[in-house]
Amino acid sequence: MSKNEALAMLNEKRQKCTVYTRVMGYHRPVESFNVGKTGEHKQRKQFTEC
Repeated sequence: MSKNEALAMLNEKRQKCTVYTRVMGYHRPVESFNVGKTGEHKQRKQFTEC
């Protein structure tokens, strides 16, 4: 099985994932952001707490 065939099989099982982020003290879905806030969210640095 090639890599493309395996990815095609996986695409059939995928579901939409809603990403939430904390904004001004409460949680909001990222998909509801306007253009400016979406750009700001992409520039944020992600970190993992030890």
